[in-house]
Amino acid sequence: MTVTIETKALTKRYGDRTVVNGVDLRIESGSIFGFLGPNGSGKSTTIKMLCGLVSPTSGSASVDGHDVVRDGDGVRLAIGYMSQSFSLYGDLTVDQNLEFYGRAYALEPASRERRKREVAELTGVERFADQQAQTLSGGWKQRLALASALLHDPQVLFLDEPTAGIDPVARRDLWDLLFKLAGDGRTLFVTTHYMDEAERCTRVGYIYDGDLIAQGTLEELRALPGVNAPGSVRYFVRADRVMTAFARARSLPYVRDVTIFGRDLHLVVASDVDERRLQSDLAEAGVSIVERIEPSLEDVFVALTRARASVA
Repeated sequence: MTVTIETKALTKRYGDRTVVNGVDLRIESGSIFGFLGPNGSGKSTTIKMLCGLVSPTSGSASVDGHDVVRDGDGVRLAIGYMSQSFSLYGDLTVDQNLEFYGRAYALEPASRERRKREVAELTGVERFADQQAQTLSGGWKQRLALASALLHDPQVLFLDEPTAGIDPVARRDLWDLLFKLAGDGRTLFVTTHYMDEAERCTRVGYIYDGDLIAQGTLEELRALPGVNAPGSVRYFVRADRVMTAFARARSLPYVRDVTIFGRDLHLVVASDVDERRLQSDLAEAGVSIVERIEPSLEDVFVALTRARASVA
């Protein structure tokens, strides 16, 4: 597979503070790369460097064959960018916003009209062509933002928390559209705080305090040292009275960690404890299901973050 985004020891310092520290990435074309990390961890600075907006202090990066330092203009023409907050013109109609961005990218009139039709149809915003952007729902605003980012037909898209603040149905519909774009060969670089979205990505990277501390597929991340403590296993528990189950689980000597997921619990317990004993000890909470599970992506990042914080 062709590598579309590549960084080598990419670093950014502001004075004595290192914001991004020696990041190495190789992202293949047609893939969706999920980029996660706490606020202030270096995600935005990394994206700004990859978009040619901020110069690295050291290291190198290329996007779609363009060096981010020597060919910033080439990078900006090769990419589409969609910010977390709606950044289009609310008092312009959907069509006028697309027209504005088509002109900003210097598309010829015939090409501009063709691309406007194509991206409006692809994203579904053609039905709102004469409607002011500020009157759209959150989900349709994001679709308009995506349509604008696609106008010049870039092969690489940077999407900064594209589904933040929109309802679950709109979020799923937008992801279906992102899958289609990746299936057509485009490369997507997506930041998100939603673990279920991260699990849909081809590969995921986790940045913490400027360091890329993990990257890989979900299966590779689950297998990382420190994710599963030696001598322990994970269980999924469903209970009628989840808070009762939570309190009871925390009191059991063989339970090492308990996390609530809606009506369910994820437990880390000593490996010599089986399902029957766990169900018996939690019976007072109305437990209906006890199953061995693999760690979720959230479990992975919680474990990595705790391990990193303990040595900081």
